[in-house]
Amino acid sequence: MLNILFEDENLVIIDKPAGLLVHRTRQAFGEEENALIQLRDQIGSWVAPVHRLDRATSGVLLFAKNEEILPQLKAKFMEREVQKTYLTIVRGIPKENEGLIDHPLESERSKKLQEAQTKYKIIAEAEIPFNSTGRYPTSRYSLLEVELLTGRTHQIRRHLAHIRHYIIGDKKHGDNKQNIFFERQFGLQNLLLHAEKLSFSHPISARKIDIACSPPVHFRTIMKILDWNPNEILFASK
Repeated sequence: MLNILFEDENLVIIDKPAGLLVHRTRQAFGEEENALIQLRDQIGSWVAPVHRLDRATSGVLLFAKNEEILPQLKAKFMEREVQKTYLTIVRGIPKENEGLIDHPLESERSKKLQEAQTKYKIIAEAEIPFNSTGRYPTSRYSLLEVELLTGRTHQIRRHLAHIRHYIIGDKKHGDNKQNIFFERQFGLQNLLLHAEKLSFSHPISARKIDIACSPPVHFRTIMKILDWNPNEILFASK
């Protein structure tokens, strides 16, 4: 059963588990299991996703409950009226405590460059006595809070790869040596990227909606391994 974070007559927000598709795709043709079908059956209502999360990404996901409100919700994303905040664990420690990655990304469909901007802030740092790459006796990692200012495909993963702070567990845009190290050493088989918060004004009532959810077990387990107290750090970051 999906964890419902908020629901009214017009919209519903869930905590999407890592590994679950948002909806059926051409790439996963034949797979019946997805968040759209599960949520529809769970609440007994027509639903449609307003935005997307990668299959491997967990966290806050917004659905419309009727066709009339769907364009209004999508317009808020298009007009950048929705604040989307993520947590991720990356290789290394950025030089600056906060930064803006302003780097155009190529569209997978048109192949044209599109404006893409991502803000990040360091929440925690760690150095562990393991040689994860074969070059140094220790390895360093960061917990980042990331805010999407635009919404391009795999934007966070591609932007952090661009500045060489690869997300742990990212098999497409990440560092394969790090992924192998975390899988063999700690049993990690997931992408460490979590959609933590979603903030926007309700299109009908204008009420401010602020929804947040904690990272899943695999994410919190790695936080503990890196000597970060999930409860203290996550509470302090809000």
